[in-house]
This record gives sequence, structure tokens and C-alpha cells, in this order.
Amino acid sequence: MEELLVVEVKGVWKAFDYHEVLCGVSLALPKGTTLAVMGGSGVGKTVLLRLCAGLIRPDSGEIRLFGHDIEHLREEAMLPLRRRTGFVFQGAALFDSLSVFENVAYPLREHTHWSEGEITDRVHQFLSLVGLPGTDSLLPAELSGGMKKRVGIARALVLEPEVVFFDEPTAGLDPTNARVVGELIAELRSGVCDTAIVVTHDIEFADLVADQMAILHEGRFAAMGSPAEIHASQVPAVRAFLAGELRGN
Repeated sequence: MEELLVVEVKGVWKAFDYHEVLCGVSLALPKGTTLAVMGGSGVGKTVLLRLCAGLIRPDSGEIRLFGHDIEHLREEAMLPLRRRTGFVFQGAALFDSLSVFENVAYPLREHTHWSEGEITDRVHQFLSLVGLPGTDSLLPAELSGGMKKRVGIARALVLEPEVVFFDEPTAGLDPTNARVVGELIAELRSGVCDTAIVVTHDIEFADLVADQMAILHEGRFAAMGSPAEIHASQVPAVRAFLAGELRGN
């Protein structure tokens, strides 16, 4: 039986202002896999994630999402595919003027025709899932950094997507909150969503959530494999990253 690939990237190049960020990157994400993409600051991790999600387009190469070529799709053709994905932005990207409840309800109002009662039940289900019951009326300004990240995760999951893209989900968090978020994402793998790409520079976090890792360096993957294989790698760029020499923030 052929392995189902949720995301497939082949020979993708991307430049900004004549600066090559990605130089022929390829990856395959099978269903049921959580891939941690790691590397130092500014190596193109977030760019790769946004390409995989169809938020930006490559200069060349192929990107398939659920078996569909997306690199040239118009926005209206992307919508049915985008509904099957969730995206957790680095800064949570909550709507400042909306309550916690309305932030999480937003995708349901955009993409479903559910009744208010159905929306309320689903929002409360996912706020409880991320450990934030009873926070309906709070505004983002009243939340800690860790709470904002968890609201962002609830919003990304509320449509029960088939794959979730996490952009630096522990960035800016203290170690305790970072571990809470990491444990939450690890738990989600056996429940709501078993397939994800997680961009991070946090090795401890990646060890907690991922079953595959990739180290991005100078526009290409220096290594890909299981956590054990990455930790045992003798590739100089991988050793330097693991030693903290290339990590950045």
C-alpha cells in the first residue's frame, strides 16, 4: 500500500530581494508524522513552513498538499485545502479586539454553517483541551504569552485539521510555559491531529514532540532522520547546531 503523503516538497527555491533563502529543498511528510524543522535564526524555517501551507509561493520547484499541486493555485482553489490545515503563528496572531471565545470561534464562523450552540460547544471543547476553560471573555491583552500560544493552538485545531503547521510555538516563553506547550502538542498526536510540521530552534522541545527531524542550513537540509539519528549525526553543521553554535533565538 502506497504511503499517504500529506505534504511533499520537491526542489523548492525561494529568494527575497535577490537573497536565496531556500536552495532546492525537498521533504516528504507522511500521515501520522510530526516533523521538527530546526536550524539557526534566519535560515528559512518559517519561509519553508509558509510555502508548505500555501501562504506564499516558491520561485521554482513543486509543492503538493494532500496530493494537490499548490504552487500555482489561485486563492479560491486553495480554500478547500486550507480548511484541512491549521497554522499556529509564532506570535499567536490573535485578533486583539476579539475575546478568547471569538478568536477560537472565528474559523468556525468563516468555514461552517453551524448553529451558535454548536459553535459554543466546539469552542469550549477546544479551550478545555488546551487547558483554558472559563477564559471566554478575556481579551488577548489580558493573557500571558503561554496562554496566547494555547489560544492560538485551539483556534488552529477547532476545525479538526488533518495537518497543523507550528511556527516556533515556544518562542518567547519561559521554560515552564514552553514545556506546557510542548506537552500539549505531544498529547495532540494521539488525539486531534497526528500530523504536523513544527518549526523550532528548541532541541528539547523537538525531542518531546517529533518523530522526525530536519536541520536546515544554508538553504538546504544538512540532515534528516529520527531524533536518534540526528543526535548521532557527524555532519559538521548538525553538530554545531546541537552544540548551540548556530541556534540563535
